[in-house]
This record gives sequence, structure tokens and C-alpha cells, in this order.
Amino acid sequence: MAASPSDGFRRLRWGSKRLSRPVQQEMDTGREITGEHPSDSPPWEEELVSKIRAMSALEKTLALEAISHCIQRHSQLVRKEVSYTSIQELLASLKLDLKQPLEKTFPFHFYGLILRECASVDLVKRHLASLLELCHQSSSQREGIALAIGITSASHMEEVWAMLEHLGRTRFLQSTFMSPESQQLDRNTHWKWVGSTSLLCLGQIAMHAREQILPWVDNIASRMVYYFSCSPYDNVLKTSFLSAAIMLMKALQREDGTQNYKFTQISELISCLLCVLQKEPNFLATLFRQKIILVIAALSNLRPSLKPTVKSKILQTCLQSLYSLPPTETLKRKLPPLEAAPDVMMLYQKSVQALDLLLQNFVSENKSMDEICFLLQHTEPWLKSDKIHERKRVVQSVFLLLKYVVDHVKLTEEAMPSMLGHQIGLLTLLWRDKDKATQSRSRQCVCLLLQLLIQQKGSTAEFTYLNKMRSFEVRAHRESETRFFNLVKALDENLTVAQHTQLILTLLHELCSRNRLRCDLAAQLLLLIFEDHSIKPEQVAEILQGLFLKLPCIIFKNILQTMMKAVTMLGTQHTQETVEVLLSLCHPSESQLVGPDSLPPRKVIPLWTALATNNRLARKVITLLYMKLKLRPPKELVRLPEQAQLISQLALGTIYELLYVREYKATVRWAFAGILLGLLTQLHYLFELDAVEGLSDYQEDILEARTLSPCRTCLEALKGLFWTTNYWEVFAELKLLRGWELFEHLETYTEGVTLLARAMAHYDCEVKAVLGQAVISLKSSEERDNIVAILIITEFLNSQELTQYTSRKTMDNFLNLGLNNPNQLVRAMSLKGLSSILMHPKKVVLLQNWLVGLLDSFLKPEPRDLIGLMEILGDIVHCLGGQGVGTLSLKIAQRLLSLFEHAQGDVRAGAIFLYGSVIYSGGRKLRPALRTHAWHALVPLLLHLGDSCPQVVTKTKFTFLRCAILLKWEFRKELFGRLAWGSGLGAENDIFIYMVESNFGSYHHFLMQALMHLSSPHHSMKLAAMRFIGGLLQDYFADLCVCLTKNDVQTLLTHFELLKQDRDSTSRRFYRSFLDDVIELSQYVTY
Repeated sequence: MAASPSDGFRRLRWGSKRLSRPVQQEMDTGREITGEHPSDSPPWEEELVSKIRAMSALEKTLALEAISHCIQRHSQLVRKEVSYTSIQELLASLKLDLKQPLEKTFPFHFYGLILRECASVDLVKRHLASLLELCHQSSSQREGIALAIGITSASHMEEVWAMLEHLGRTRFLQSTFMSPESQQLDRNTHWKWVGSTSLLCLGQIAMHAREQILPWVDNIASRMVYYFSCSPYDNVLKTSFLSAAIMLMKALQREDGTQNYKFTQISELISCLLCVLQKEPNFLATLFRQKIILVIAALSNLRPSLKPTVKSKILQTCLQSLYSLPPTETLKRKLPPLEAAPDVMMLYQKSVQALDLLLQNFVSENKSMDEICFLLQHTEPWLKSDKIHERKRVVQSVFLLLKYVVDHVKLTEEAMPSMLGHQIGLLTLLWRDKDKATQSRSRQCVCLLLQLLIQQKGSTAEFTYLNKMRSFEVRAHRESETRFFNLVKALDENLTVAQHTQLILTLLHELCSRNRLRCDLAAQLLLLIFEDHSIKPEQVAEILQGLFLKLPCIIFKNILQTMMKAVTMLGTQHTQETVEVLLSLCHPSESQLVGPDSLPPRKVIPLWTALATNNRLARKVITLLYMKLKLRPPKELVRLPEQAQLISQLALGTIYELLYVREYKATVRWAFAGILLGLLTQLHYLFELDAVEGLSDYQEDILEARTLSPCRTCLEALKGLFWTTNYWEVFAELKLLRGWELFEHLETYTEGVTLLARAMAHYDCEVKAVLGQAVISLKSSEERDNIVAILIITEFLNSQELTQYTSRKTMDNFLNLGLNNPNQLVRAMSLKGLSSILMHPKKVVLLQNWLVGLLDSFLKPEPRDLIGLMEILGDIVHCLGGQGVGTLSLKIAQRLLSLFEHAQGDVRAGAIFLYGSVIYSGGRKLRPALRTHAWHALVPLLLHLGDSCPQVVTKTKFTFLRCAILLKWEFRKELFGRLAWGSGLGAENDIFIYMVESNFGSYHHFLMQALMHLSSPHHSMKLAAMRFIGGLLQDYFADLCVCLTKNDVQTLLTHFELLKQDRDSTSRRFYRSFLDDVIELSQYVTY
């Protein structure tokens, strides 16, 4: 049963979809390429048809029988020369004399004409069946059968279609599903190419359908797809399908209603053509590539318009087929052995021209910038190719496309696709290509794209300027930095924000390339863009995020340096946006890692460092971070999972990292006061949020990387602030007194702030700046700010330098302000400040008199409540502060020195701790005397580092360091390191060396002092003394020989003899170990 015509035929009110003139011209295909007959009828056909129409039915029947017999007989002699004597006799009977020689397909042509004019349907069916039973091996036979079928279909479409359908269900299926073994046995290959014959038949049917083509076109196309898809692929099938497709397109071009018809098989036909194109060999011997691309271009003009996915597949396949060919200079060498070598350059040029026509055709169908972007998007892999010839080909295609659009197309839609910036970026990266032609074409492409953008804006002046630039590019090939700058400036001015961002991101991506030329060009272009101040605030986030992702992949050092300059420029232009983006790049909950493997924050550090190369910019950055640190929402508005995402936490984590960046050292010192108050109040805020996890269980001696909690980060930043700004004495004092641990609990937080402020006042650590910042915080509406401020102010009132920075009246006003504060602690501390000696100078005399009275009790041999008495003395000494204790300080220091050997550990600890304060309380006049006294206390203090009481050891470390600072030892900072973190014999030896080497020439005095402790009732002190003496005898023997006297040696021998009789085995062993050294020493001492 014959298939019905397509029911999809209907008239639509759509615009014209006629094929462009260049494509129509190129579609004019010769028989030598595809094997089909020309579309025009031969000159003898009209006369022959008139004779046939004059024949009777019987004469037609006899003629058909004669031609059929001739065709069948000659089909058996397909490989031999064929004589058409019977056909010529038949023509002679019709009184026809064809002057030109008959073609091989003439019998089939004649056969088809008679069948077309035959009125008997049964006769037509019988002859069609006979015709289709012929052998399908010969190409001329297949073409002849198809020609006869096509001509017949002009009058008998239903019958012809039914016969082809029957052929497809029988012979074609049998040949298609025949096993490979059966195919090998079927040596005559009678039905092997029946599918190819069917394809040619369908093409000829389309050619001769005339006005019937549209109702039948979808059926014809679907059967073409079917035969192509189900037949074994070979050159015969490829040629037949392409011939059929060309004939179909020619038939559609002749029909006026084509442009309004909605086709259903376009995508399927194109898929088959693309399959052929993909299977083409990687050389050029025919024009198959050109013909396929032209047919696809013609099909793309039909309705409905192609889906983007289909167009994408077309572009990918066509570009791959042509661009991946070997370089033109080697194309000829890639050819296989052929009888006649083709003109390869001609074939290549025609194929490329077909591709250019395809691209132009797409733009002509959709005249918008979106379509141009869509096409350029598919050239990206080739623009980025590592092969010179591929880049050259694609840039030439892009240039011709853009030139065509500029010269002949008026864009109808004012679209500004953002991806255009990306494609411009890819083209700019070819401005320094190894191929000069590619360089020039890429610059011209950018100019053309800019012209299109300017055309859409309607700016005549800029359009004229770019036209001049493009003309100059055509004439000049030398690279010019000025031209670079002009083009970049034009891009900056004419691209939209989204396009400009995509351009920058594309250049950033290229920074990771291993191609040095492209890297350098990308970096230079980026620098020009940044210098041009063309970046908008809304672009900063994407640009910095893109750079952040590419930083670890940048290979070349100079590229990295250039990018850091660009970041500096960006930060200068958009400081706030830059800081906000950098904050978001490294999340504190994920990045606060401590240890050698702390990689996450380190990735962002180069960007922060770039912002510190400019001192003014660095100050802005730190100021913004300080302001971000103060953005603290109330507890009730903060959920637990969101704590780590707070802006203040991001700022905190960043400040912690920047403390250790060398470039920020001066800026951190400048912002010391603000950072200090910010960190102290941030810690209090975190206590308010109950975010104390991981604060108390932190261990400093663990080196592996680990995540810091928000509270721990804040405390470590607070400690780092003093250490990195070289106020290490403040850090050391709190470390040795375990003062930093007070910040780990809210209950002891205020004690920690007080102790910190006291240490700062003692060492005059930024007192003026911190005081000013504290006064500002005292006026704040936040309670935590008031608490921290008043604690610092009240401690600073005891500073010796405070009177230089503020007046009594000013402080009185601020403290009175605190009396009205709703917080009880603030009111109490304000009251305490108002009662200080700075506010009431008359109290100095009262306190000094009270101190004299207490000193009388303190100097007695066995005073009552010695510990309580020392605490009171300590408070008075602290309150007198800058006024000083005067000459009483020496008496107190002497008495405290005698208590170092007290039997009770807490008394020893109290005495040693108070001694560290007293030696600084005498004022400038008594400082030399107190230094001398501290020098005499060094040996006892050193020995107490080995005290059996842990409390004594802690206080001793504090006082010992204070003595070292007072005496201005050279290795004070190193000494603190060993006191704080050292342990074992190694630490003891280092502390011994720091002390002895810092007091050159005092060895004999140290030895004599240590001898006195050999008889100490405290075993630990005795052992420490022995180790100290042993160290002097071993390491400084020669110096002792010079500085000791005979009396000193006699004293040494006396103490050694006592050790000989000691009940302690350690003492006796020490005696035996060093006796020889003492005896030898006595021999060298001569006076």
C-alpha cells in the first residue's frame, strides 16, 4: 500500500527563507562529482516526448518490451562495451535521429519517458518491478534505474512510491540483515547496493515531482534517512546519499512555496550528512567536504529554524573536518596513490569557502549579536589550539565572517551578550602569535567586533576612529605598544560591564598557560586594563575570585609579580570592595590552621600582601578590617552555624594572618591601638556568644596543622599583636605570669585585661594611642567596649608617662562619665580611677608615710602575716607608680632578697615577685643603685629556677627576666624564649650562657655567690648551685684563673671540703668530679 503524502504541508506567514545567492551558485554540482544528471532536460527530450505521445497503446507496450529486453541483456554485460543497436532501430522507426552519441543511461531515460506517458497502471507496475529487479552493482545501472523511476513518478507517484516501499521491505531488508558469511558467498553482489539505488531513486523522484514535491518531501526525506542509516557504509552509499540530498535541495529551490513550508526531517538529514563528514579521511581528494557543507547550509534555510543543539553539532563537525586537516603545504603529501592527482589547494579553498558561506548563512538567518557570539563560541577550541596552522585557519574564518557582517548585515537586535567579552579575550591573546598573519587578523577581528558594538550604540565618531585603526592594521604588521593601549582603551569604553568582566576572566585564565608569550601578553593586557581605571565596583568580586583560583597555577615569577601590581591598582581604586572580596575568599572556620602545612590562608596572603606595597593603601586596608571587626550583631540574632560566617570573624582571621606578613608590620604598628581594642572587645563578644569551644584545651607545643576556634584565633591574634610589633616584653610578662590563660574564661577575663594594661603601662607600650582609643570606647553604647576601656584607663593612671599625654581635668571628665554607666564594673572602676594619686596628688605623701610604717614591721625578723604584708606593700608600690617609692625601694629590695631563702614556698614566691616590681620603683635617681642590687640578685634568682616549689619557679622567671631587661642584657628576647618554652638540661645551659655572657668579667662574683648556696637547706637550690659552679669551672676556667684571688680560692676549697663530708651522695660525687679542677685553679692563681 502506498504511503500517503505528508500532512505537514501548510502555508505559514513567515518571512522568506530563500537560499543565499553564493550558496545557490556553489550548489551547481557536476556529474563527475556526484553522478546525477543535470537538472535541465536534454535538447532531444521534447521531440522524443511528442513522438511517444503520438504512439498508440500497443506501440508503447511493444516499445517498452523492446527497451526492457535491451536493458536486461545489457545489464548482464555491465563490464563490457554495450551497443544500443535495438534502441537506435526503435528511434529510427520513430523517425528520430539523435546526432550526439547516446549516454549509458539513455535507455533508462527513454524507458522512463514512455512509462510516464503510459496510461495503463498495470503495465507501469509490471515494468517498474522488472526495472527494480535488475542488478544494482554498476554505478551507471543504479543511476539509470533511478532516472527511469524518477521520470515515471512525475505521472505515477503513488505506484512508484508503492514499488519502492515494497523493495525496501523485501530486497533491501534481506541484503541488510544478511550475515557476513552469506555476503561473502553471494559473489555476484546483485542486491548489495540496492539501498544506494533507492537513495538515487528518491532524489530523482524529488527532481521530477515539480509541484508535488512539498506534499511528498517529508516522506522522501524520511526514507533517505532510513536507507542511509540501515545500509552498510561505503563510498557508494556516501555518494548516493549526497547525490540524493543535492537533488532534493534543487527540487525545493524551484518550488516557490518552500519558504513557507514546515519540514519535519531537516535535523535527521543533517545528522546523516554530518556522519558522512565525520568519516571523511584526513586528506583532500574530492569536493565531498564542500558539497556536504553547502547542502547543510541549504537545509539550514528551511523551516523550522534549527535548534541550537543541531547548529552546535553542525559547527563542531564542520570546523573539525576542515581545521584539523594537515597544514596546506603538506596536504598534497598526505594523498594516497591516485591515477590523477587533484589540485589540493583548489579543493581546500573551495571547502573553506563553503564553510565561510555556512557561517555567513547562519548570521543572515539570525541577524543578532547573540548569533555572532554563538558562532564564535564554537571557534574557541581552535583559537586555543597549540598548532599554528589551526589558529591561522580559524582566525581567517572569524575575520571573513565579521567583515561580512560589518559590510552586509544590519543587526536587528540590540543584544549585548556577556560572552562576547570572552571571545574578544581569546582573540587578543593571539596578538603576539608566532604567525604574523594570525597576529594581524586577530587585531582586525577585535576592531571589527568593536565596530559592531559601536554600530549598535550609534556612535559615529568612534566608528570612524575604529575604521581608521582597521585600515592601519591592513597596512602595518609591526607590533606597537601604543596600538595595544588604544585597542584596550577602546575595549574598556565600549564593552558592557558583563563583557568587560568576561574579557578580564579570559585573560586571567591564560596566566596559567605554559606558553610564555601568551602569559606575558595576558599579564600586560590586564595591567593596561587595570591602569585605565575602567573596572567598576561590581566587577571586583568576580575578578579577584578568578585571580585567586589561578594564583597557585601561575608558573612564571614575573607574571605573578605583574598580577600583584594589578591587585595593588585594583585595591587603590576600589579599596572597600577589594577588602570585602578577599575576606570572603578564606573562611576562618576552614582556614585558621597553625603549623607548616597551613595552606588555605596562604593562598590569599599574596593578594593581601599586594595591598601593602602602598603605605596609604595598607592603612586603608587595616582600617577597613578594624571596622569590619566591629560589625557584631546581637546574640539573639546569631545562630550557632552562622557564627563562623560573621563579618567580624572573617576580619579577625585576616588580621591574625596579616600580623605575620612583613609588609604590614609598619601598618600594624600604626594601627596598634585600634587593633588591640578591637581584639579585646571581640574576645568578650565571643564569650557573649558562648563560642568558647577549643579555647582552654589549646597546646602551644603541638606543631601539626589544626583548626583554631574563633576564640582561640582571637587570643592568638592578641598575643601576636605584641610579639610582631616588637613589644615582646609585654607578651613575655603575661606569658611568664600565665596571664594569657586569664583570657580563656569570662570569669577571669577582666583580670587578664588589667594585667595586660599594667604590663603595657610598665613598658610604655603605645600608652598614648591606646589611651585615646580607650576614651573613644568609653563613649560607646556597647557595654563590652566600656568594660575594656575603663579597665585599661584605670591601669594607665599609674603610668609614669601618662601626664605627658593628657591633663588631670580631661581624665576627670572621662571618669565621671563612667560613673553614670549602667554596668556596675564600669562604675566601680571609674570610682577607683577617680581615687588614684594622679587625680589626688596629695595621696602621694599619705601613701609614702604609710609605706614607712609598714616597712618597720616588714624589716622585723619575724613579722606577722608576712605574705599579707608583702601584698599590701606591692599594692602601695603599684599605686605610687610614676611618683616612685624613693629611697625606701632599696630597703625593701634588700629585705626581699633575704626572704628568697625562706622555708615557706609561698613566702619565697611572694618575695621574688615583689622584688621584680620594687627594682623599678625607685625613680630615675635610684635606678643605678637598683640595677646594682638586681645584679647581686641574679645568682639567687637563677638558682631558684630549679626551686622545688612550682609557684616559686613561675615568679622567678618573671623577676629574672625583669632583671635582665633592667640590666639591658644583649640576649633578653632569647632568654625569654628559654624561660617560657625551654626545659631540661639544654634550656638550663642556654640560660646559664645568656646570664654569664651578658655580664662579662663578673664570673668570680657569680662563683662566690653560688658557693654560699652549697649549704642551702633546700636540696633543689643546692643542686642548682652545684650545676652552676660546675659550669663555671668547665666553661670559664681560664677567666677564673685571671680574676680570682688566693682568698677566693681558699673559700672555694673550704666549701668543697664540706661537700666531701656531706651525707648526700650527689654532693660527694660533685666533689670528686671537680676537685681536680679546683686544685688546678689554686695552682694558677698567684695573688
